[in-house]
Amino acid sequence: MPTLTIRDIPPRLLRTLKSLAKHHGRSVNEQVLLLLDESAEDRLSALRQIEAGWQEQARRPEPGDIDTWIQAGSA
Repeated sequence: MPTLTIRDIPPRLLRTLKSLAKHHGRSVNEQVLLLLDESAEDRLSALRQIEAGWQEQARRPEPGDIDTWIQAGSA
């Protein structure tokens, strides 16, 4: 199985990961894998929903459209 090395983990994040792992009876490695998997699945699901929505549109938004929406949302 492939290996992933993560460097420069902030101490607070490492403490949180250790605490979560202990609370759920997992190793830190198991906990990190679970969190990565859940996050990746959530993002993939959101991407699929966005792509499905784009299929329903008459045209895909242009970068300028997106900038306008962002500006309108922050007003």
